[in-house]
Amino acid sequence: MRLLGISAFYHDSAACLLQDGQVVAAAQEERFTRRRHDAAFPCRAVEFCLRQGGITAAQLDGIAFYDKPLLKFDRILETHLAWAPRGLKSFMMAVPVWLAEKLWMPSVIEKEVGQGIPLLFAEHHESHAASAFFPSPFESAAVLTVDGVGEWATTSWGVGRENRVQMLKEMHFPHSLGLLYSAFTYFTGFKVNSGEYKVMGLAPYGQPKYAQAILDHLIDLKEDGSFAMNQDYFDYSAGLKMTGPKMEPLFGGPPRKPESKLTQREMDLAASVQAVTEEVMLRMARHIRKETGERHLCLAGGVALNCVANGKLLRAGIFDDIYIQPAAGDAGGALGAALAAYHHYHEKPRPAVTGADWQHGSYLGPEYSDAEITARLTAFGAVSQLQADDESLCREVARLMTEGKVVGWFQGRMEFGPRALGARSIIGDARSPEMQKIMNLKIKFRESFRPFAPAVLAEKVGEWFDHDRSSPYMLIVADVLEKHRRQLSEADDKLWGIDKLNVPRSCIPAVTHVDFSARLQTVHRDTNPVFHRLISEFDRLTGCPVVVNTSFNVRGEPIVESPEQAYTCFMRTELDVLVLGRHLLLKSQQPDWKEAHDWRAEHTLD
Repeated sequence: MRLLGISAFYHDSAACLLQDGQVVAAAQEERFTRRRHDAAFPCRAVEFCLRQGGITAAQLDGIAFYDKPLLKFDRILETHLAWAPRGLKSFMMAVPVWLAEKLWMPSVIEKEVGQGIPLLFAEHHESHAASAFFPSPFESAAVLTVDGVGEWATTSWGVGRENRVQMLKEMHFPHSLGLLYSAFTYFTGFKVNSGEYKVMGLAPYGQPKYAQAILDHLIDLKEDGSFAMNQDYFDYSAGLKMTGPKMEPLFGGPPRKPESKLTQREMDLAASVQAVTEEVMLRMARHIRKETGERHLCLAGGVALNCVANGKLLRAGIFDDIYIQPAAGDAGGALGAALAAYHHYHEKPRPAVTGADWQHGSYLGPEYSDAEITARLTAFGAVSQLQADDESLCREVARLMTEGKVVGWFQGRMEFGPRALGARSIIGDARSPEMQKIMNLKIKFRESFRPFAPAVLAEKVGEWFDHDRSSPYMLIVADVLEKHRRQLSEADDKLWGIDKLNVPRSCIPAVTHVDFSARLQTVHRDTNPVFHRLISEFDRLTGCPVVVNTSFNVRGEPIVESPEQAYTCFMRTELDVLVLGRHLLLKSQQPDWKEAHDWRAEHTLD
């Protein structure tokens, strides 16, 4: 049975192909179109999935869409009627798009994919829940999905057993933890639906001095994790902004203007909403454990990408273990819709649980052979050295990294989800105190405060971090162990805000955040043998099984998908080395690079 899953029209459109319940391919549309968070129908992603599966659209047994457009349109109409006449401008902007395209999903799919293919619609949170439970390593588990909003639901929980996920309770719009976090993303001057990571990264620089004000005025939080949001302070229900004017006197002035200087206020606001988010998630988890009696928890939805909250939840010991869908946002809805169709509608059994998830490290995207890479590099006139085998490649790249070189690493199948996991990554020496600044300002062209993740050999994670299990998808934050930390001076310890940034805090300062935390990726020999070999070689040379791993892109662009995109990023930035398969390229040996326009001005921070 071949099923195509699709998510589209809101943000992070994606497609996924299942064959007999196993994921064959999955990719986000943005990687092909080069439009960040592309919401358009995922034509290119669908084309890739069918090609990877070796089939045509006519051979599909069904297409599953990740939510119910009519229910979502119902929510939009009811919300605007409830707020009328306020919000007329927002209503007039939204409705034409719905009438032109979003309501006619069967016609759109027939036009873009093919006619005569059975079409199923899952509910939004059903898709999230299916994406979390069915790939998980658990025979049964509680399931929690938390995001901005689907059709009406913003949070739901239930239980997954055998071939079914049964959702038992849900909260409805406008009361939404995801929208609360997005409101503070907007208020601190970042872009909604993409800047939430920045708020999470900024939080450790501040103090949660506004947390009680949030709980007193914005959100009425109950012991079971349910809550109601005071709409007097928000504008997202009917307006064109996330927050209303009443937020300003409560939090010390108007929202920060995008790209303006960050102040201590924004850092404290970030710390405050992060603290509230963690408290809500912990209360929800305790309630769900009590109600279900399940020992394991599966998470999905955009809020499940908050790896700091995930780490707190894991360490709280409420559940024995948790599993988070690596593509937890809307992109993962494509996978969840296909799985829901396979198990819920077609009633197919779930494959035997083996104790590990079956998402193959989330390496589900396109890959390129060395022959294809050679042909594409030739078109650039690029100079490369083809290494004899993976062993010699990793030995040489590890040596270059010990010299402080920053490496663009393009290897195997592209990752599905927002994180680079050693297939489309930029990597460097985690021991370098300058590496974070170099990568942020000279390569990524992004804010200096943003932390980088460590990629660590799975078998050695407990020797370096306060963590005792796998974390292959970079979705758990854990602390660097005391023995690797640097003793701070009295002066260092008294620093506040962004002044904390340049103080090395451990022997791996490039991946140690200001609160001694790190967003972990454990690297496993069975899912990414070449990346594992590279870090093993670096460990042999340095005694450190940890490297910096960040996504292979620059600010404002999606992660690279093709060799051409990788080479272009390599030449536009201050990357020293590029690895494409077994091709090794040094910047010093490449021909001069010329731009058709002032590209850097579009991507450099003010």
